[in-house]
Amino acid sequence: MNNRTRYTIFTWFITAVWLANGLFCKVLHLVPRHQQIVARILGEAYAAPLTIAIGVAETGMAIWIISGWLQRLNVITQIVVIATMNLLEFLLVPDLLLWGRLNALFAFLFILLIWFNGFILYPKNIQSA
Repeated sequence: MNNRTRYTIFTWFITAVWLANGLFCKVLHLVPRHQQIVARILGEAYAAPLTIAIGVAETGMAIWIISGWLQRLNVITQIVVIATMNLLEFLLVPDLLLWGRLNALFAFLFILLIWFNGFILYPKNIQSA
């Protein structure tokens, strides 16, 4: 498998993660735990609309990834958002996370994948054969 193929596969995988967490888990409320996390961190009063807003933003991230527009800024934004969200969850609501504090490991691995895909495999870095 060549690097262009890896890049494409990883890009679709990363997009799928954002789409699943944004649209399915938060906007469509298929995983109520996400709203519970928002409620605990930001307050119960606005948890439902804030969860939907976060889900819409995550769905927007998926669209941005696929668009390829300002790709490196997108990679940096993804890394900052994932690191921030997971640090807050690690510190404030570890009991609500799917794997508890171990979620931080999966977040770190996801950040590494995003970095590798966006800065190493990015097609402009791949030499033509």
